[in-house]
Amino acid sequence: MKKKVVLVQDNKDILDIMDQVLDEEGFDVTPSLTTEPIENIEEIDPDLVIVDDHIKGKVKGSEIIKALKSDPETEDVSAVLTSTSADLPKTAEECKADDYIEKPFDIDHMVDVVKKNA
Repeated sequence: MKKKVVLVQDNKDILDIMDQVLDEEGFDVTPSLTTEPIENIEEIDPDLVIVDDHIKGKVKGSEIIKALKSDPETEDVSAVLTSTSADLPKTAEECKADDYIEKPFDIDHMVDVVKKNA
């Protein structure tokens, strides 16, 4: 059974690279440039959510993760925050993310983080 990953990124190139790499690693990826999959999270039922902190739209990735972690329905879903921000470790800790991936990221490191948390 493939592990399910919801992948929300603000940059199409990064989204495509991450999607392709994770697909090759055997994950069932739901990639998106919007937060739409998060709104359908109970239907998708992912093992892991990877969210960029700076998504085009209304909410920050850290706010999404904080909301997921404070909802009994979704608090057990692993969440990884991605960002170019120098404050990423602190932001990830504050929103209760399980882990974080700094951008620009190393592909092998990203895969390790996903495998560890999915």
